[in-house]
Amino acid sequence: MHKRKLFDELELHLKQKQATVITGMRRVGKSTTLKYLLTKITHPNKLYLDLERVENRALFNQNSYTDIERGLQALGLNFDQPAVLALDEIQLVANSTSVIKSLYDTYDIKFLVTGSSSFYLKNHFSESLSGRKQIFEMYPLDFEEFLTFKNEDTSTLKAERFQTFLPIYYDRWKGHYEEFLQFGGFPEVVLANSESAKINYLKDVLNAYIELDIKLLSDFSVSDTLYKLIQLLSTRVGSRIDHSKISSLIGLNRNKIKDYMHLLEYTYLIQVVKPLTGGIDKELSKQPKLYFADTGLLRVAGQVSSGALFENAIANQLARVGNINYFEKSSGTEIDFILDKKKAIEVKETCTAQDLATLSSRAKMLEITDVTLIGRHPNTGNFVNFIWGGSIF
Repeated sequence: MHKRKLFDELELHLKQKQATVITGMRRVGKSTTLKYLLTKITHPNKLYLDLERVENRALFNQNSYTDIERGLQALGLNFDQPAVLALDEIQLVANSTSVIKSLYDTYDIKFLVTGSSSFYLKNHFSESLSGRKQIFEMYPLDFEEFLTFKNEDTSTLKAERFQTFLPIYYDRWKGHYEEFLQFGGFPEVVLANSESAKINYLKDVLNAYIELDIKLLSDFSVSDTLYKLIQLLSTRVGSRIDHSKISSLIGLNRNKIKDYMHLLEYTYLIQVVKPLTGGIDKELSKQPKLYFADTGLLRVAGQVSSGALFENAIANQLARVGNINYFEKSSGTEIDFILDKKKAIEVKETCTAQDLATLSSRAKMLEITDVTLIGRHPNTGNFVNFIWGGSIF
């Protein structure tokens, strides 16, 4: 098993009474993580239940908590001793949080829980399990984890994190980074042995996302229409979201489009980047930008340019580092990303000295002096004052 960065934090939380709640998109490795954590429990009084299995859902859907307890005991859980119960994909059982709360308050039981919707877990859990849980978000692999899954030594990669372009370093890792851009960071995609296997797996992930997660959490019953919406959004990566225009193109009510956009965000398919403004009212009046949470999924969802794919990847990479916004004046002057409101970043497939001068000039409008270019390919004119994309993690 390949270890994820999140594992250390999760292992520490095993010692806490609070429920350990892992949320993230389907197939990012939540189930594998749950099983890994169970191996760290030294006593035998532990049980794993996959709620995608109908018999396990039937157990938790019983009206009587006593009958649920009896069922768990029949499966080997002893409530007279400290116990660990791992529940996979709890969003599939509507009353799961009520059951967890009852058992949590009654017995010495540690819950390990996963779910595929941040909206369901953050909001529903906040109401039902206030003070009784801690939520951990899991995403597709970052580039460092990607290399670990490829059994590569990442020590030199760590040494060059956020450093300016170094040709020998680029030559060492460029092949892996290009694969990372093209196919993303889903663990099973990374481990697949052929391009066709990777593409087929990504298509399966997208189909399962639409047919299982979205249908479960919404009234969106027309899969073809939802797929068309996702395809349409894939062509707008890095662009401001115009709900009215999308509504006219897809043939759905504007407010409905906004609702489904929120759902796509809550279920981790997309992330939105808000504009950097002087106040919340101005922020609400300006349109956010859209990015897919995984570049592999972006590619199977629709046609995307090389530059948009790279910008999408950098948006995801920077989001793991800090908070990101974008900046744009009414005149059209724009900065791709503002990191933690203090670093101005421009993304170019090939960076030039003029790009750096332009970025520095634009950043002055925000009184920001810390500016960075992020590039994908070396500059034939030997310009090296930029950070290669593979160094962002």
